[in-house]
Amino acid sequence: MCRNIRTLHNFSPPATNDEVTAAALQYVRKVSGATRPSQANQAVFDKAVAEIAHITQHLLEDLVTAAPPKDREVEAAKARERAKLRYG
Repeated sequence: MCRNIRTLHNFSPPATNDEVTAAALQYVRKVSGATRPSQANQAVFDKAVAEIAHITQHLLEDLVTAAPPKDREVEAAKARERAKLRYG
């Protein structure tokens, strides 16, 4: 999985539309192999991002879990700590 795509499920507060769209953009970039599509492909690229973001939003709304929601600040601190250990 692309490192830039972050888990969006089961957070408090829930993922925003911007976060969902950013994840969709990263997915389309990874699958297409293009960070910036040509003018000929721009419309198709944008449509794919919009559709994937839409489906992702539905997925996040429909998923159920018994686990308590994760705190964004706590998870960010854990990620910073992992990065510190990994990169020194």
